[in-house]
Amino acid sequence: MSTMTPVRDPIGKIDPAFSDPAASPTPWWEARQLLESAQIYWLSTVRSDGRPHVTPMAGVWVDDAMHVTTGDDEQRRRNLAANAHCVLTTGCSGMTGTDVVVEADAEEVIDLGRLQVVVEAIASKYRNTFPYEVGDGHLKMKDRKDSVVRCYRLRAHKVFGFKKDDPVAQTRWDFEGA
Repeated sequence: MSTMTPVRDPIGKIDPAFSDPAASPTPWWEARQLLESAQIYWLSTVRSDGRPHVTPMAGVWVDDAMHVTTGDDEQRRRNLAANAHCVLTTGCSGMTGTDVVVEADAEEVIDLGRLQVVVEAIASKYRNTFPYEVGDGHLKMKDRKDSVVRCYRLRAHKVFGFKKDDPVAQTRWDFEGA
């Protein structure tokens, strides 16, 4: 669910080294649609000692960016607090379809209005599986008033689309200055 019109969509560029010569770039709207509709995402972060950490999770597309959540006591929260660089992936596990990889920086969302929009998007997409409500600059579980759940907006730098159908295509969208 996007509530804000982007200034302009990024232009995809095909990588000829990893694409069929007959392939053309995947349009950004197709990649965005995959990001909006996926149910599971994989978030990769970096531990303080440099080791990677990957976890499956829910996410929502709001205001032209992916948003994810994490509890205060979770490893990914500690990782993002120390190093905002992360990678979010989604797609299919087969040899057809398209996978999307988002290289981003995670920015904690504390604005109560934006948090409310994210809560509503999560409730709608996941049918109230995650019963969040807005707390004081964070989210909390409705049934656990003392819980603290952080929300992060993933500010994309680069996004890659890996189309595995015929013709195979690797598309790159750059967001720096977009």
